Amino acid sequence: MQIFDNILETIGNTPIVRLHKITAHIPATICVKIESFNPGNSIKDRMAVKMIEDAEKDGRLKSGGTIIECTSGNTGMGLAMAACVKGYKCIFTTTDKQSKEKFDMLRALGAEVIVCPTNVDAHDPRSYYSVAKKLSQEIPNSVWMNQYDNLSNRKAHYESTGPEIWRQTDGKITHFVVGIGTGGTVTGTSTYLKEQNPSIKTYGIDTYGSILKQYHETGTFDPKEIHSYITEGIGEDIIPENYDFSKIDYIEKVTDKDAAIMQRRLAKEEGIFAGNSAGSAVQGVLQIHEKFPFTEDDLVVIILHDHGSRYVAKFFNDDWMREKGFL
Repeated sequence: MQIFDNILETIGNTPIVRLHKITAHIPATICVKIESFNPGNSIKDRMAVKMIEDAEKDGRLKSGGTIIECTSGNTGMGLAMAACVKGYKCIFTTTDKQSKEKFDMLRALGAEVIVCPTNVDAHDPRSYYSVAKKLSQEIPNSVWMNQYDNLSNRKAHYESTGPEIWRQTDGKITHFVVGIGTGGTVTGTSTYLKEQNPSIKTYGIDTYGSILKQYHETGTFDPKEIHSYITEGIGEDIIPENYDFSKIDYIEKVTDKDAAIMQRRLAKEEGIFAGNSAGSAVQGVLQIHEKFPFTEDDLVVIILHDHGSRYVAKFFNDDWMREKGFL
């Protein structure tokens, strides 16, 4: 019988699917790795469980403890799911720009959710980073997972996402493309793939209002580059320790509008109901092709982070799209 002992054992081994209509003008084989097949419907399940397991091993997380994290939703889902299985409490801080569906799903798994303002500096005491850190200092037997600087994040992708892609493409992958945020997925996966074949190109997809592209290209941190944006799940106003920018060959920025429209095109044209950052990633590939054209010998794998159900009230809602000027 093929029966898993618990839901966490079903994480990983997500499918890679070829795109057809959206990328019909590109001679290369363009594929997407659909991470919504994970039980928490996002790629963050991988690193959430890894962070918990490593915290258990080194003694930071003890029986009956409380997991604290600042999250845009998906990492929280993975942590909350694992906490249900392992018997921990969860408190999550998030920002008021995130979809309401994300808050409701976290609460459905028994987590406490604290919504913080988006448009404040990362070091502001009201920011979701600062609130999470403060709670971890005040609550006994608690651990702030800190996905941004916790290297278990990128280790999870080095151990799972990278090897999966290499195996599923029979080692023929030439380009790896992913929306970038905490740095864990892009660094861990790219490190593994480049160890197998140093000629593989890694392209990160960023958003306008984020500091990552400028920092990658210049090594400078200019606060003037930072402003609010609508795209969810990618971009940063800090430089997380999970980054190894030497593993990224190029970073492309995608507008909020182009990301939103491409997210909807994925659903209507490819039948793939994916999240907002998926729109950014696929649109980014189209833009990159104009600068560094792909050839018929290329095999491109794009990470689609999460499921479209997280965004029904926003990016898949015509009224909301019109309000934002996207339709």
